[in-house]
Amino acid sequence: MNKTKTTIASLIAAATLLVGCGGLTTGVGTGTTQAGDASATGSIIGGILGAITNGEGLGNAISSVIGLDKLSKRTIIGTWSYQGPGCAFTSENALAKAGGEVTATQIEEKLQPQYDHLGFNRQNTYITFAEDGTFSAKINSKSWSGKWTLDEKTGALNLKGLLLSVNGYAKRNGLSGISVLFESKKLLQLFQVMAALSGNQAIETVGEISKNYDGVRLGFDLGK
Repeated sequence: MNKTKTTIASLIAAATLLVGCGGLTTGVGTGTTQAGDASATGSIIGGILGAITNGEGLGNAISSVIGLDKLSKRTIIGTWSYQGPGCAFTSENALAKAGGEVTATQIEEKLQPQYDHLGFNRQNTYITFAEDGTFSAKINSKSWSGKWTLDEKTGALNLKGLLLSVNGYAKRNGLSGISVLFESKKLLQLFQVMAALSGNQAIETVGEISKNYDGVRLGFDLGK
């Protein structure tokens, strides 16, 4: 069974499990009715099944989980330029795969005005991964270079520079793009060191957004 069929089967199984769990917990000390809970559960499952039976929806669900749609070292080589905020989750829970992309998109929409305020664009923010294991980048026009390593199994990406080293993740973004993502504290550190923006209100907002989501990784969507 290929990955797509396996993912669909897993999501359907998880949706079925959700029905069962909802039936066991409805109306226990809450004052709610089984009919009302069943309706809510059915609505949730309907959304999940609607997403996974749509090819684009399934692709989006897969792309919202780090490590599911893997990159290779060969694939990542080249120059990648800023396209917008990036977001993905570390959880591989089946329901997170189905619903995560909706949440990831919402987070990216909240981040977009903050990134715009910080001044990120295609001309001043990009990274080049070279075959010899070195990288050169500009983050909001501030230069950064060093050595890179990628764990193809997990997507873990290490960027080691002279003044700043950061552990993050690289993942596919659509058919031809990638995302470079970090734990929120590492991303804020990168912003502060590379662009000297400590105390900037937009940076503080990025930090506040990330606190509301468990297992979220934030960064950049990049394309060639």
